[in-house]
Amino acid sequence: MNESFLIPRLVENRDWAIVIFLGCLALIALTRSVFETRFAEFSKLGISDKYIKVYRDNGSLMSWFNVSLFVIHLVSLAFFIQIAFYNFGFGQKGDWLLFIRIFGLLGVFILCKYLIEKIIASSFNIEEFVEQFNLQKVSYRTYIGLLLLPVDIILYFSSGTSKTVIFAIIGSILIINVLTYAISLRNYQNILLGKLFYFILYLCALEIAPYYFMYYWFTKS
Repeated sequence: MNESFLIPRLVENRDWAIVIFLGCLALIALTRSVFETRFAEFSKLGISDKYIKVYRDNGSLMSWFNVSLFVIHLVSLAFFIQIAFYNFGFGQKGDWLLFIRIFGLLGVFILCKYLIEKIIASSFNIEEFVEQFNLQKVSYRTYIGLLLLPVDIILYFSSGTSKTVIFAIIGSILIINVLTYAISLRNYQNILLGKLFYFILYLCALEIAPYYFMYYWFTKS
């Protein structure tokens, strides 16, 4: 007589991800309706730097517009990291605790980095340049996060993703970040010439060292 065994099928709960994605889309729609003109200029950031020239005041960095888009940037980046972990066998796409850990780590890292930047900028007397530099970085990175969100949605709900696609997206993000640094240095080259030594210290201490230590920590652990 043949015996039959029932093997339980594990189904990942992805309802939490749907809620977060819908929340991000709702936040984008709300931001667009409240800041209609500014959002229109921001959406052209990939082909024009008019947005940077118009909204370059220091108070703009902590405006509700930047804060709301920065939250979307964090969510997009956290989802992409989790998807990359899944494709390399380090986690599950449906693990909401892993997402919270990644999101929290990114938030704490960026917040601590920003506060340290403020302290060092005040010590080196380059507050004006650092504020402008950060505003430009935040603008371009939130723009990348906005573009990354639909990519995350596709990758998250697809049955299988090639590692080549993940590497291609990572490479594209790195190239775009390098280009934004080059644009920032070109735009503020007149300020840099007078304080080049302090900027090199700032660049090594806060723009290179933190990412190197994070890479070292991830690879070793």
